[in-house]
Amino acid sequence: MNIMFATIHHLAKVAEVWTPKEKTLFHVATTSDRLHSPPPSPFKPLIDPLRQWLDNIEVNNRTLARFLCKLIPTQCPFERDVRVFGRTLFHIPPMCKLNPLYDELIGLRFRALCYLADVCGEDVSQYC
Repeated sequence: MNIMFATIHHLAKVAEVWTPKEKTLFHVATTSDRLHSPPPSPFKPLIDPLRQWLDNIEVNNRTLARFLCKLIPTQCPFERDVRVFGRTLFHIPPMCKLNPLYDELIGLRFRALCYLADVCGEDVSQYC
C-alpha cells in the first residue's frame, strides 16, 4: 500500500465519507499494489553481508582514503554516446544503479572524501 492510498484511507475513515464506488476503487488499488510487488531477490542473502561490510569500513587512514577516492569513480564509467563521423548513433545509459552495491560504494567514497577534507585538511578537488 503506498502513502497516498494510506492517507486517503485514514482521512476517509476519520471523515466517514466512503462511497461504495470509492471503497471498491481503494480495495482494487491496494490489492493490485500487493499483487504486483517484485519477488524477493535470491541473491539478497549473499549481497547483504557485503553491504554491511562496506558500510562498516571506517576511513581513518590518509593512504586508504586516497586509494578509495582514486578507485571508486565519481560518475558511471559505462555511460557513453557512440558517435560515428560526428553523429550520435546511440546512447548507452548509466548502468551503475544496476550494481547492487552502488549506494554503499558511493557512501564509502564520500566518507573517504570527508576524511581527507575535514580531518586531513586536503583539497579534494582533484578527486572530483
